[in-house]
Amino acid sequence: MKRINILDENTANKIAAGEVVDRPFSVVKELVENSIDSNATSITIEIEEGGEKLIKVIDNGTGIFPEDIEKAFLPHATSKISDIEDIYRIQTMGFRGEALASIASVSKVDMKSRTGDFDFGKNVTVEAGSIEKVEDVGANIGTTVVVRELFFNVPARKKFLKSMSREYSYISDIIARMAVANPEVAFKLIHNGKTTLTTYGTGDIVDAIRSVYGKSAADNLIKFEEHGDVASVYGFIGNAELAKGNRNSQSIFVNKRYIKNRTITAAVENAFKSFITINKHPFFVLFVNIYPEFIDVNVHPTKSEIKFKDEREIYKLVFGSVHKALRESLMDTFMAEEDQASAPETAAEVQAVTEIVQLPMDLKKPAAYPSIRSEEIFREKPEFAVPQYRVRETDPAPSIAIQQKAEAEQAISAAKLPDLRVIGQFNKTYILGEFGGELYLIDQHAAHEKILFEKYTDEIRKDHVIAQLLLSPVVVELSGEEFSIYEENIDLFENLGFKIEGFGQNTICIREVPFILGKPDVKEFFVSVLENLRRMGSGSTVEVKFNAIARMACKSAVKARDNLSDMEMKALVEALKYIGDPYTCPHGRPTIIKIGLNELEKRFKRIQ
Repeated sequence: MKRINILDENTANKIAAGEVVDRPFSVVKELVENSIDSNATSITIEIEEGGEKLIKVIDNGTGIFPEDIEKAFLPHATSKISDIEDIYRIQTMGFRGEALASIASVSKVDMKSRTGDFDFGKNVTVEAGSIEKVEDVGANIGTTVVVRELFFNVPARKKFLKSMSREYSYISDIIARMAVANPEVAFKLIHNGKTTLTTYGTGDIVDAIRSVYGKSAADNLIKFEEHGDVASVYGFIGNAELAKGNRNSQSIFVNKRYIKNRTITAAVENAFKSFITINKHPFFVLFVNIYPEFIDVNVHPTKSEIKFKDEREIYKLVFGSVHKALRESLMDTFMAEEDQASAPETAAEVQAVTEIVQLPMDLKKPAAYPSIRSEEIFREKPEFAVPQYRVRETDPAPSIAIQQKAEAEQAISAAKLPDLRVIGQFNKTYILGEFGGELYLIDQHAAHEKILFEKYTDEIRKDHVIAQLLLSPVVVELSGEEFSIYEENIDLFENLGFKIEGFGQNTICIREVPFILGKPDVKEFFVSVLENLRRMGSGSTVEVKFNAIARMACKSAVKARDNLSDMEMKALVEALKYIGDPYTCPHGRPTIIKIGLNELEKRFKRIQ
């Protein structure tokens, strides 16, 4: 065994910094929490290059006493606690006294602060953990911390950082949550000189939600509140319109500390699913106020997890509160709709009702409404698009040229399936065909998905993506994280056939979408694409991203339970014959099952 060595202070601080400061997001979180603990009512965060080059946090809090400013950078120096017993009654965001020492050990820091008791402030400069300079300076009341060249002396840590936009998205996300948790504080977030988030410190949580998540979120909230013996829970849950395929819009705060907790998340989602049966996760902002002695916040280096003394009681409190609020909200909505439907509001409606009542009984039949023909499922031009297309070629008639080229290629390509005779549709889901004494069962949704997938990926590969102009452009409000992911992939969206323009702070306007999409919910599809890109990370290749998005685009395929005409079934089977791989859908499920005559006759005991 090797001899035991005592690490020097510099090495120990760098190792400790690995737990507290693993990326720019961690630095911002720790500094902003210090500002909140100082009773600041205004906090400005300036970021350059995702925080790697510069992080600046300015607050108007109580400031640091001049004689304490050097102590602030010592390990375990804190004004939040004085002994071990204080750990069990923590009321502040920070308490360990590790943040500034850890940050300063892996960066270059300038901190300027002034309290209301003095006419001047102090500025301290620290580099790689060593105090370089302390001087008197003019300063406003409060504290300004500037962190430059993060991880300049730890290159191994620096190489694990993600792209600039992805690192910034983490920062934007935590600032957004802190702004919602502290609506009495005015936040401003600036990235590369551009203001990306502003809240106004009105003290109203709904105002903060509106500033962070947009007007649509604020307009679709349901409030809940419940009080117990040791804890209270309150907040807002979104209705079905705000539900998403991910949990990015879920925030839990315990004594205003942002945490992640499976028990609380499960309680909210179970209450939500009791009334709204959609396969999505609800939007919610939830606050738990609890006596500090009933929780332990010192169980995770980043303080993102806590331990409750009785999690079952917390579950019951949260579930009961959300369940009650949703039940009352849905009941109010139902009653309002009943009242509206029960009485005609206009003279025209009264006249229409009178005329129906006066009709002879044999004429009181339901009106025949125009129906959409099932053949339209396969038509080329969606209703919502004007007949204007664009393609990235200089051909005077690109759509015709592409169609002729595709037809020529199809004619000379070998068919992957025989010439099936379509004999019907089973359960409005499976197309039945026969050939050579064998029965073919084709999953119509899976088959159409694969046809669209290969068509779209082929257009992307050949740079022939046709775009359709939307009659009404779709405006989408994004979170800071979503907008960063979009900015990171602007060229990707352009190549996929989208035409998107900026429309203000974290807001975009979608004017064109890929022609392959048919009639999608443009907003939902776009946000789903962003979530897919977020999960894949910035390291994924463009081809992987194209394929993932193409699979999502196949939502416009015909669905199970769609009634298809003979012509439609024949067209689908014919198209399936000529694609590259007609046997599996983009998600890996089979599209075709073949049953031989021998197998059928054995089942009917005709042969042994």
